[in-house]
This record gives sequence, C-alpha cells and structure tokens, in this order.
Amino acid sequence: MSHEFRARELVLGIEGLALLRNALGGDEKFLQERVEEIRRFAAGDERLPDGGVDVSELDVAEGYASWSVVYDSLPNSYIEVEEPVLHGILDTLPVGTALDAACGTGRQTGALVARGHRTIGVDQSPEMLAKARERAPEAEFRAGRLESLPLDDDSVDLAVCSLAMTHLEDVSAGVAELARVVRPGGRILVSDLHPFVIALQGQCVFVHGSDELAFVRNHVHLPGHYLKAFTDAGLRVRGLHEPLFNGRLAPGGYEEFIADAARAAWEGLPIVIVWDVEVPA
Repeated sequence: MSHEFRARELVLGIEGLALLRNALGGDEKFLQERVEEIRRFAAGDERLPDGGVDVSELDVAEGYASWSVVYDSLPNSYIEVEEPVLHGILDTLPVGTALDAACGTGRQTGALVARGHRTIGVDQSPEMLAKARERAPEAEFRAGRLESLPLDDDSVDLAVCSLAMTHLEDVSAGVAELARVVRPGGRILVSDLHPFVIALQGQCVFVHGSDELAFVRNHVHLPGHYLKAFTDAGLRVRGLHEPLFNGRLAPGGYEEFIADAARAAWEGLPIVIVWDVEVPA
C-alpha cells in the first residue's frame, strides 16, 4: 500500500504539539518562533526534506527484510533509553535458558549470551536471523512467529521480547505464547514503543530500496491492553518502567529540520514502555 509522505503536515503537527505543551508558562520568544515557523510552513515558504514522495506500507516480513540492511547502523533513541532499563533487570537474574522472541538482528540475543544464558533467538525474518547469527554465533536460532513460537511448553527460564509487540494488532497472542514457553517461577521482559509515541507520531519511516521510503505499521497498545493480556495468561506484574525521550532526533529527517520544536514536543514524555512480569511458581 502506497501513501504520500506528508512532510509539511508532520512538521506542522510537531510544531503545534510543541506550542500546545508550552502555551502556558512557556518562553515568549520560543512561542513566537513556533508561531512564525507554522506560518511559513503552512504557506509553503519553507522547503522540507522528503516532501511529497511516496511511502509504502510493508508487512513485517518484507519490511524487516529491507530494514535489516540498515537497522543496526542508525542512531535510535528508543534503543538508547530501553537498553539501560532492560539490561539492568537482566543483570539481576540468574543464568539459565533464555529466549529472545522476535530477536531481529540479535541485539538482545547478544546481551543474553554475554550474561551466560543458553540462548534461543526466534524471528520470522530470514534476513534478520542472518544478522543475528553474525552477532551472536553462540546462540541457537529458529524461524518462527511471535504468535506461534517454535518451543515446547515450560522450556525456558527467561523470555525477552524487545520492541516487537507493536507490530501485532493485539498483544494477547504474543503474551500468551511467552507465558506458555516460560517455566513456573520464570521471568518475561517485554519492551514496546510507548503508546504516547505511536498515538502522537505514528510510524517509523526508513529508506526502502535505493531511494524509496517505507514503514511497518505500529499499533497502539495501552497499558490496560497489556495488563489484560498478562492477567489472562496467568502472569504477575513485578514492575513497569517508562524511560523518557533523551533528546536524540533521527539524523537527516524532518524532525532534525525543526529540532527546537521537536525536542520541545517530546521532552519529558516516555517513548518506551518496559514490562517485568513473572510466571507464578
């Protein structure tokens, strides 16, 4: 499915969000700058990067096949705020058999192996699995979907699912599968893009092919959706973490073009949610 990449509308939205969040008690000069930029962009006086080009919506398989080429090379604020939280929890857990579900290029697989776990990485993308094998050759890798994991019941002590549930329309099946494969007394760590970010910003656009743009759809999963899925799967929540935006903007994109407004729009907002849950013994 192809859409027009509406750079002007995205920029106007971010400018408006920055203005809204600072309208009461904000610096007068900053507010005037936002109003002036909104006028210029609305009138078309400012040339924007990637304005008016087509952007394709890809399914998970095709999207990650393409994204795998550049996935590990791009600065990523979501990963930068997620890893200290998730890895901090991993550092407190005993060594055992671990699953990296929807492992992608093996970012968490490598972290689990480095901590001594016998690790199994599962992903539906052959291209992502190839990257993961290069990163963590000590791990075992299997092709499979998050909603139908190729593991036996009660076969691992720990499961990690990092920034992947967002691509499911409903988290229930993914959570239920994680609960199925983790032994009683085991732990499940799930990170996701925060629903604030998806609701406000939408999709993560990347270069597809030589000069096209594309995205894999992110779905909004409110904390209540996760809590219901955890409850239905018989899991117990131990902790919830919401790391905040760290000021990093994607280089060369439309947000960097309006950096002051973008940072003000996202400042103080959580961009990732990390769940720490356990399977009751």
